[in-house]
Amino acid sequence: MLIFCVTLCLSVKNFLGKIYKMNEKNISNNDEAMDNEAVEKLTEDIIASLKTVYDPEIPVDIYELGLIYRVDLDDNSHVNIDMTLTAPGCPVAGEMPKWVEDAVSNVIGVSGATVTMVFDPPWDMAMMSEEAKVALNMI
Repeated sequence: MLIFCVTLCLSVKNFLGKIYKMNEKNISNNDEAMDNEAVEKLTEDIIASLKTVYDPEIPVDIYELGLIYRVDLDDNSHVNIDMTLTAPGCPVAGEMPKWVEDAVSNVIGVSGATVTMVFDPPWDMAMMSEEAKVALNMI
């Protein structure tokens, strides 16, 4: 998940930096602080939106389960997501990507989202956060 946060923060910061460069005349001396705040806010909002999506068979959200492998924000504020499932034969395999796209697309500042299903590396329980393991009584 650290890779997710770093990739997302860098992608968002790059995107916002391009917006600020296009509007340099309208930016005060607090540009860097606003940039960092905007990046942090958008990152928090995207993560919060991912945490609203649950595997219906597991009472833990997909973010804490470790199903989100990559999140990138492009120059048009479109979010590209690589995610996996707990198992390739998951009963909601056809529906869950749409749930994720819808959740992230509704974040203010995001123009849309595309989800790509990946199965490499295969998901395993070690990818779950401590929060997920606690919720599932694993620790």
